Amino acid sequence: MHILEIIGFDLGHGETAVAKAKVESIEPPEMLEINNKKVQITALGKHPDLGYLVGEQALIQAGVTQLKISFKQKPNHDLNYRQTIRSFLETYYHLLKESKQISGGVDSHFYIGCPSGWSISDRQEYQKLLKECGIPRLSVVPESRAAFMQAKEVGKFDYETLKSSVLIVDIGSSTTDFTLVKSFQEIPKDFGINALGSALIDRAIFARTLTSHEQKDLLEKVFAEYPHHQARCELACRKAKEDYFSNEQLYSDPQSFARGFESINEQIYFIPKVNRLMMEEILHQPLPELEQKSWIECFRLAVNEAKEKLDQQGIVPKVILMTGGASRMKFTRLICEEYFPEPETQVRPDPEPERCIALGLARVGRWDLRATEFKQEVNTLCNSKELKDLIEKHIPDLIQLLIEPLSQGLIENIVQPSLKDWRNNKIRTLADLENDIKTKAEQWLKSDRTQQLINTQCLTWFNSKIQPELAQATDPICRKFQVPRSSLRFEDGIDSAEVNPELPIGDTILADTVAFVVSVVIGGGAIGSIIALLLTGHLILPIALVYGAAFLGEGVRLNRDKIQDAIKTNLDIPSWIRYVALGDKTIEDICNKINPELKSSLRETMIHKRDVFEELIEKIGYQVKKTLDIKVEEVTILIQ
Repeated sequence: MHILEIIGFDLGHGETAVAKAKVESIEPPEMLEINNKKVQITALGKHPDLGYLVGEQALIQAGVTQLKISFKQKPNHDLNYRQTIRSFLETYYHLLKESKQISGGVDSHFYIGCPSGWSISDRQEYQKLLKECGIPRLSVVPESRAAFMQAKEVGKFDYETLKSSVLIVDIGSSTTDFTLVKSFQEIPKDFGINALGSALIDRAIFARTLTSHEQKDLLEKVFAEYPHHQARCELACRKAKEDYFSNEQLYSDPQSFARGFESINEQIYFIPKVNRLMMEEILHQPLPELEQKSWIECFRLAVNEAKEKLDQQGIVPKVILMTGGASRMKFTRLICEEYFPEPETQVRPDPEPERCIALGLARVGRWDLRATEFKQEVNTLCNSKELKDLIEKHIPDLIQLLIEPLSQGLIENIVQPSLKDWRNNKIRTLADLENDIKTKAEQWLKSDRTQQLINTQCLTWFNSKIQPELAQATDPICRKFQVPRSSLRFEDGIDSAEVNPELPIGDTILADTVAFVVSVVIGGGAIGSIIALLLTGHLILPIALVYGAAFLGEGVRLNRDKIQDAIKTNLDIPSWIRYVALGDKTIEDICNKINPELKSSLRETMIHKRDVFEELIEKIGYQVKKTLDIKVEEVTILIQ
């Protein structure tokens, strides 16, 4: 079934935001609204008449008897937790459908974020729990992936940065997660204490305010009997914290305070307040949740550990992307800059962390679908008869390109030197000459020099014959998915050093060429023609004059073939005959005569051995597919 829209659902410990991206569009996702707000406090209230309420409405609606906040955590079997998560998501889902902001049903695919520090099993269990709310299509993905995708889409990273290393520091309400994105692959890193969330600061403000409250005992009784009042007071502490970090300079004066406010009734008020001096104390006080370390100490230790572990791997991130609502706290950026200084690393806080994850989740979902379709289309092309026919059509051109340098190389590097060695008495018999040519030919064909020669010819063939026609098939795919046409082109051909050193196309050709030349051509007619030319045209007369009687047996003259065979196998021809019969000009004439025959043998063998011919087409097709697969992996990240 066709998916029309991707819903990025950022269910945060502190705040919740939702964005929507249309699958068939590359337009930026749009933020959706609940209670006329694009970002809501993560709150779930229950009203005896109105049922479940979320966000601001749960906080301000009179008559709410149950209120839950900050309830996002790893999935567990606590029934209250599971019911709260299900009810919250289900209520959100119905409000979005009722307001016509989403289609719902199978037309909408929800992408919901989770901390990158959660294990795969945690993620799977969380997804299973969320699906119980009745959303047909739902996936859970790491929030760090959403942050990376959002930053990539809005142009924060150039392609070289995308290919290198980016460290994402996600400081949320419940956790602080470190994720390394290297060559487009996400690698969650476990640095420090993962319970390091900014909600701990809210609680510290709450405890400080309660301890100093003149009606402390009464408040404790109220909170014990009516937990929703405590939840509202904790939200007032969060408000004071956010106000402080939004205007730190304003509250450096000891007489200035960032405040929150909550009314219990007409006589009891809960008013948390902080300024710089108070916040410094809060950030440096030991916390039981952090093993009696302070918040700022734990964050510093985590960043330091990240630095040390990346140093051990030789990784210097080009960018540190800071996201999560608590990334607005200036001291977190300063600590990151201290351990990862410029110019090697750029520290970039997200300007809208409250919207970043929702927008990124919508982009991730759309990217997943489009990237999958992109890969499928390229894979279909690679497996098509069209590609096979293209290669088969141009195999004769490849053979023609190989024949000339191979035959010329064999003559110049093998035949001529061997004939001169025989003439100079370095090789004893013509049979030894034959073996010498065979051995040297095989060595030469397997040499680095010949491999380079074959690779060069293969690149010439691919660039001139295959690439232009292949581009006609890949260019429309690139246009459809809004990636550069060059992404799937082989502008410089298939180069083994850049593409796939294990199987360059030249190596594929080389293996078959060696087999062809050694077993069929060199082992057959070519060498025989050389020996025949020597005997019939240049050596037989002087040999017969000198050794004529020696070639008679029992009074019967041996036939011509047996004479030639006997001379080749047994006779160590004197040096003066070799010099007389085989001057440089004669050797050159022999090579000129054998060259056309050698070319013809190569051509006929390559073309008419159909089984090898088919195998050659298959191997080249496989190499093209493998190279395209690598290119697809590199360019997929550019899909919007």
